[in-house]
Amino acid sequence: MMIETIHLKRCDLLTVKGRFDSNTSPDLEKALRASMDAGVYRIVLDMEGVEFFGSAAIRVLIATYKECRRWNRGDVLLARVPERIQRVFDIAGIAPLVKMYDDPVVAVGSF
Repeated sequence: MMIETIHLKRCDLLTVKGRFDSNTSPDLEKALRASMDAGVYRIVLDMEGVEFFGSAAIRVLIATYKECRRWNRGDVLLARVPERIQRVFDIAGIAPLVKMYDDPVVAVGSF
């Protein structure tokens, strides 16, 4: 599991790779919380290297989404989501909530 945060002018770009389950989801939560604590509520997650995204990670994603969207402060966008992870989002019912992009540059540019 690897998380790299790049601070851009418009948003934070988090590149995430590996497996996100109940053991590693707290690390994802810390990285997302660090952005929000710094006042950044526009977040792009580049998920190209994600192999597994479990229910604990989905909970972290939804909580972050809600906090970023509160009072129209920002949003959480997903980029390069693997097809198997997209199916997980469909099954969990969160696919309609989050915008997904094929390219992180396009996602960042949408802010």
